[in-house]
Amino acid sequence: MTSPSEEPAWKQRAVERSIKTAKLRAAQCVQRFLDSGQAITTEKGSTDFTVQEVVDRSRQSLRSFYLQFDGKHELLLALFEDALSRSADQIRAAVASQKDPLERLKVAVQLLFESSRPDPTAKRPLFTDFAPRLLVSHPSEVNIAHAPLLALLTELMEAAAEAGKLRKGINPKRMAAMTMQTVMFVSQHSGDEAGTGHPITADEVWDFCSHGFAAS
Repeated sequence: MTSPSEEPAWKQRAVERSIKTAKLRAAQCVQRFLDSGQAITTEKGSTDFTVQEVVDRSRQSLRSFYLQFDGKHELLLALFEDALSRSADQIRAAVASQKDPLERLKVAVQLLFESSRPDPTAKRPLFTDFAPRLLVSHPSEVNIAHAPLLALLTELMEAAAEAGKLRKGINPKRMAAMTMQTVMFVSQHSGDEAGTGHPITADEVWDFCSHGFAAS
């Protein structure tokens, strides 16, 4: 028997089902807004769109949008976080076939470099327009968005350290953070600024980074 202060079991089950259904509907609603926002940025090649355009594209209400997001900035942030999370998943899948821990780290660094390079033919306004502004205005949000990539690199660094592939005394998480920031910054400035006809390559980036943590 339930005590007088407890809700009847049938009521608890009903409430739980109701909450579960509401969460599912909210998740579906959010995804439709995200899909619409992504489609519009891809078509326009920029983040210059209105909330109303997203609402119209998703065939949902303006009220529903503001129940899920504070505004356009939060929608763009969600799209940016989703893109970086998918990038981390793709890199994780790509390194899975490598047996050597240091080789897995090498592949991850090279793929991160290549995927972060500016591509004039690709429409990636979240990275070319939104990310630079976000870095200046909301640096803490940038750190949160990059969390999946940092977690992956930290995991790979720790595995390499356990295998004796890294220099002794290295903090894997701090080294992963420095490596990620270095690779992504260099990738954004990897053109042929010196006029040599030889832009920076993924192999050069790995060679540079690995000398900072790999055991000799």
